[in-house]
Amino acid sequence: MIGRLTGNLLEKNPPQILLDVQGVGYEVEVPMSTFYNLPALGERVMLHTQLIVREDAHLLYGFGTDDERVAFRQLLKISGVGPKLALSVLSGLSLVDLADAVARKETGRLVKIPGVGKKTAERLILELQGKFATAPVAAGKASHTAASSDITNALQALGYTEREASWAAQQLAAEVSVSDGIRQALKLLSKA
Repeated sequence: MIGRLTGNLLEKNPPQILLDVQGVGYEVEVPMSTFYNLPALGERVMLHTQLIVREDAHLLYGFGTDDERVAFRQLLKISGVGPKLALSVLSGLSLVDLADAVARKETGRLVKIPGVGKKTAERLILELQGKFATAPVAAGKASHTAASSDITNALQALGYTEREASWAAQQLAAEVSVSDGIRQALKLLSKA
C-alpha cells in the first residue's frame, strides 16, 4: 500500500495532479481543499495517500493532512459512498464544516455537494455521528456563533461559495457584530 508520497509537482488538472517521485510520475486525485493549498508547479509537496484497487484500475487519492485521509476512509465505510463521492464531500466542505454539519444534523448543507441527495445526506449524518471526536473540530473551531452563521449566510447570498464564506467568517474575531463582520469579511475576500 502507498501511504505517503513526497515529490515535485508536475501538473495540476483539478481534481488530479501529477507528482514526480524520483522519476516516477504518480497521478493522484485530491480534494479541492488540498488542491487549493498546493505549491506552484515544480515545487516539492508531501501527500498522505490512499490506494483504491478495483478490477479495472488502481486509483491513488492524496490529502494535504492526515485528518483528511482519515475522514476519507470514514466516508468509504458508509454504504453507497465510493471514492468519487467521498472526494466530492471533502471538496465541498472543509473537515470543520463537515463535522459541524454532522453534529448539527444539517442535511441542507450536505445536499449542496454534487452527488449528494437527501437520502445520502441523511445516511452520512447518521453514520458519521461521533466519528470526528479526534478531528481538529475538538479544538473548538467548529463552534460557530450565531453571528458567524449569519455572516456566512450573508456572504453566500452575495455570491461567495460556502467554503469562501466559511473561511472568511472563521478569520473574524468571535465577538464581532454581524454588520461589522460582513464588512471585514468582504475586505478579506477581496484580498484573497
